[in-house]
Amino acid sequence: MIVHILSSSTHPFEWIDIINPSKEDFKELKEKYNLRDESIRDCLEIGHLPKIEEFDNYHFLIIRSTPSKLEEDSDTLTDITDRISIFYGQNFVITTHRNQIDFLENIKKLDSKHRILSSSKSLVNALVSDALKSFENLVLGQMAEKLDEYEEIVFLHQKRKPFLKKLYYIKRQIDVIRSILVLYKDIVDYFHLPEYRNIYTQDLRDIFSRTTTLYRNISENTTQLLSIYFNIESNHTNEIMRILTIISVFFMPLTFIVGVYGMNFDMMPELHWKYGYPIVICAMLAISLIIYLWFKRKKWL
Repeated sequence: MIVHILSSSTHPFEWIDIINPSKEDFKELKEKYNLRDESIRDCLEIGHLPKIEEFDNYHFLIIRSTPSKLEEDSDTLTDITDRISIFYGQNFVITTHRNQIDFLENIKKLDSKHRILSSSKSLVNALVSDALKSFENLVLGQMAEKLDEYEEIVFLHQKRKPFLKKLYYIKRQIDVIRSILVLYKDIVDYFHLPEYRNIYTQDLRDIFSRTTTLYRNISENTTQLLSIYFNIESNHTNEIMRILTIISVFFMPLTFIVGVYGMNFDMMPELHWKYGYPIVICAMLAISLIIYLWFKRKKWL
């Protein structure tokens, strides 16, 4: 569906928004703005990562943003992010997307005299800035809350197993977003070239730097949390093995004594002693006490 947001008769440029684009939508636009087939093909394909391409009469960008809330088990590029493809020249901007994107809808509702709509470059700069801000908002909101909850589970809860799957998904989401942010660098650098540099492009660079730092930190925190989890599980296993070893040490000499007297040879005089049974029981108790005192002295108990 093609929607004309701004007209060149009232603004320095024309803005056309296409929802769920198809090849048919570009028949007239291709001729009017001299769009290249490879750009249109990239626009229609699913799964492209952020990039910027420069042609004779226009630039082609692919940017990605995150929704305000992610599904807990999302772990693919298309699940975690929404894509906007942008064709823009001095006198036109064409945006295409498949899902409704909140910040794009908010820009559409701006007053026609707003500074963002003063030029095609200002509009594209604002779109890239808002796309980056969506990653920042996600990490400061949903992801930070989840990691705080998972840290509490690791350190305070006894039943930690089910959380490992949840932590995997959030780690996967962070890894996918970090790979996207790396590719945003070329776009940010383009808008920060000396001939385009102004206060708004500086804001874009600041947002990019801040967002990459946040995701680097949260990635490190997630990795550390996983490491702590496995260390705690390992220590828990070691503690169980220590207890079982201590118990086995107590029973080893007792089992030996029982084994000796269980042989029932005829020439074993202790079998016929009147006080043989209580003596053996006392001896076993004495051995257990000696082992206990030895363990306490070694501070193993």
